[in-house]
Order: sequence, then C-alpha cells, then structure tokens
Amino acid sequence: MAESRRRILFVIPSLGGGGAERVIATLLRYLDRSKFQLTLAVIDTRKAVHRDAIPEDVEFIDLKCERVRYALPKIVQLIWQRRPDVVFSTLGHLNLALAIIRPLLPDGVRYLARETSIVSEIIRRYRRPELWRWAYRHFYGRFDKVVCQSYYMRDDLVESFAFPKDRAVVIHNPVDVERIHQLAEEALITGFERGGGGGNEIPVHLLAAGRLSHEKGFDLLITALALCGNPRLRLTILGEGPLRTDLERLARDSGVAQQVRFAGFQKNPYPFFAKADAFVMSSRLEGFPNVVLEALACGTPVIAAPSPGGVKEILERAEGCILAESLTAEGLAQAIQRMPHDAQVPSTVIEPYRIEGIVNCYAAELFADAVP
Repeated sequence: MAESRRRILFVIPSLGGGGAERVIATLLRYLDRSKFQLTLAVIDTRKAVHRDAIPEDVEFIDLKCERVRYALPKIVQLIWQRRPDVVFSTLGHLNLALAIIRPLLPDGVRYLARETSIVSEIIRRYRRPELWRWAYRHFYGRFDKVVCQSYYMRDDLVESFAFPKDRAVVIHNPVDVERIHQLAEEALITGFERGGGGGNEIPVHLLAAGRLSHEKGFDLLITALALCGNPRLRLTILGEGPLRTDLERLARDSGVAQQVRFAGFQKNPYPFFAKADAFVMSSRLEGFPNVVLEALACGTPVIAAPSPGGVKEILERAEGCILAESLTAEGLAQAIQRMPHDAQVPSTVIEPYRIEGIVNCYAAELFADAVP
C-alpha cells in the first residue's frame, strides 16, 4: 500500500517558536500515514525549538542555510530529485520565492502555500512596498492553492492581489486540545499563585505572549495597564524580541514596572495560559492568532484588540471574552476594566478548531487533484 500514499514535501524557513511552526508540527503529527508519506525540509535549523515535536517517521531534511535565497538552489534540486506529489510551503517570503521560481520546478507536482498573515498589511511595512505588491500580483497565481487562515486574509489576497478566489481556501488553525491540557498540567513555577498581591489584595493575573516586536502591540498593553490605575493587576509577557529593552523602559516610565514581568520565551507556555485570569492580545495585526485559540483551549477568557485579521472571527461568538472597541491603549484599558472577575469560557467555543476536523480539511486539499 506504500506506493499508493501521496508524497508530501513540506518546506518551511525554520522550526523557531512561532505559530506557523507549531501548526506544521501539529499537521505532521496527525496526518494519516496510510494516505501520506511525509517529508519536512527546513531551511535554517538554528534555534529549532520545535525539533522534538516532529514525529520520528517524518523524513527530516536540514537544508543548512541561513536565508531563503541561499536555499533556493537546494530546494529546486530537492524537488527534482524527489518529484513529490505535493509541495507545501508556509510563510510569505518563502511562498513568494517558490512562486517566482516555479518555472524552474517540475510539472506534475501540486504546489500549495499556506499564508500566515494579511499580505497587504505586511508589505506596507517593507521597503519598496509597490515592488512587493507587483510581485504578489504577478507571481502568487502560480500556486495551485493558497490556504488562508481567516476569511479576512482570503478576501485581502483576492481583492488586493487579484488571486483567483476559487484557489484561495480558508482553513483555520488547528488546536490540539488534549495535548494542551496535558502540557498545562506540568508543574512549572508560573508566578500566578494566589498569594503575593500585597496586603489582603488578591492579584488579577493577565497574560500576553508573542514576539516582542511592534506589530504585537505590547506598548499599547503596557500603557493600557498604566491607564487602568489598578495595583491589583499583574501582567506577565511571554516571548523575546528586539523591543524588550524599550518595553521594559516603557513599564518603568509608566509607573507599572512592579506590575509587569517579562518571562521570556517558554517552550511550554500552557501552565501560564491555564493559570491566568485572562489572556490579553494587543496585536496591531494578526492573520489568525494561535495564542487566542490556545488560551480558549485552556478555558482562559480573552481580551483582544480589534486588529485586522481573524481575531474578530474567533471572538465574535466566544462567550466570556471581550473585544475592545478600538485598537488603542485606551480601548484596551476599558476592555480590561470591563472583564468580569468570574468570566467563564464554555468548552464549546474551541470545538470548531479541534485538530481532527482541521486536519481533515488539510488532508482533502493535499489529496485533491492538481489544478489544470
């Protein structure tokens, strides 16, 4: 039966701590081995924090390059040597590079890309955005299918870059609820214990997570914490990034340094998610935030800024959660103050994102016939 299995080559830039890498690792764990023969090629394996999440029966290829452009000759050679049935790539710069070089790649292979953000918003931050816009409009159509995580992301790709709508499919990110519950029970020191609020006060623990960069909006969140003027509030931020020093300075200058803890990157963040009173997402831009789904899987209420992307699609029917009225520090502060102390998240909220259904959606696309 091995000959009838569809051969899938996944190509990703790294196995770092981002959401895209976690999604690929999850798919590799759950795709049906009786239907698929799986290979993963990684461009840069430095800081490969998700390496041990890749199943042993998945062929692992280290391309040993530091940048996508250096890896392209190796990728071309690999695809010609292996002739997989499907090449599946993720992250925008790698996707665009593969679209550009597709004339150099063999026919008879189906090329799928998974987009991770809102393209028009991302390229606005690049140098020469008009050149990037031209490249997306002229080359992205070479993919047989592009998987978008949210309807907002799909509509942006179709309307802004003339990508054919019938080749843009929406598949939400998967949540491995049982695995998250298991990891959340690990005994870690979180700092969320109920003592230590000062006097008889019971602290209210807020959690945020992500790369410490501008688009994640942690500056808005720290300012919002200061605007709340509530010494009971405690904020823990998970993650590393280029703005850590600036954010620590902002906390000091805003008078909330004693209320903010920078806990760095956590390989297992789920005990933090499970023990927080609320998770706060302050991003200025999010395609489809995995951290929101993970918080909901832990039963933790979510407070979120109304950023462009999929967060509204997740929270519009999520009981016990709050969407701020504006993407500002003031809007976040008001939302934090509106969160009831006894907020509960029904387990049904996470049902549409459970791993089984989402993996079946991916499997259907991976097994589909090539687009003529």
